[in-house]
Amino acid sequence: MRVAGWGASDVGRKRTHNEDSLLCNDDLGLYAVADGMGGHLGGERASRMAVEILEREIDQVRKAGLLAVRPEELTRGDPHPVNALLRRAVVEADRHIYETALANPELSGMGTTLTALLFSTGYVHMGHVGDSRAYLYRDGRARQLTEDHSWIQEQVRAGLISPAEAKESRFRNIITRSVGFEPSVEPDLAGIAIQAGDCFVLCSDGLSNYITIDEMAQVLTGHFYRDVPKVFVDLANERGGDDNVTCLVVYAGNE
Repeated sequence: MRVAGWGASDVGRKRTHNEDSLLCNDDLGLYAVADGMGGHLGGERASRMAVEILEREIDQVRKAGLLAVRPEELTRGDPHPVNALLRRAVVEADRHIYETALANPELSGMGTTLTALLFSTGYVHMGHVGDSRAYLYRDGRARQLTEDHSWIQEQVRAGLISPAEAKESRFRNIITRSVGFEPSVEPDLAGIAIQAGDCFVLCSDGLSNYITIDEMAQVLTGHFYRDVPKVFVDLANERGGDDNVTCLVVYAGNE
């Protein structure tokens, strides 16, 4: 199966600098979006470190030939080896960012979201921390694959507020888990069997705050995938552009 990705990132209409970072590596089958926090220096540094360390760690594993998973390794009840490798890469990024902040007072409190996809034979593996999101578009419909690590999502899950109220809340940007803010982090991990024709979207909340899942499906249905990231960026900016906006579109097709 052939995998190809296209990305775009924009500062938006209200910010003076872009604290988002993206990773689009077709050779590795590795894609990620990171949304930094901690001010101009910290947020930008944290998100960039996250994607760079993720790429470095996975590249080293690929070169060592350790992503070729044998059928006997997939015994029932065992975690998928590629999921474990992805987790290790995220944990390593967290450690480096946290230690960098400790050593540099001007970077104190920096951290980042990180949502990543890593493709292996027949599967895509997802690692997720924060409120950047991953979506799957299949057979004309889109669905969200990630659950936000945010205070507002906890309120929705507890039944204290509705999803509609959550979208309007001024607390919706408070995240409860990030990469680098604390000395350790546990990413959400998942493995999904892929089908030819699947399309995945990764994005920061600078897009997800401005678009519904049905609108996302409509855009994906009506455009070439390579053009979709710019369409999404333009849409977010037209609707206010209060935040940096970053998105990746990744297509899995037949050779």
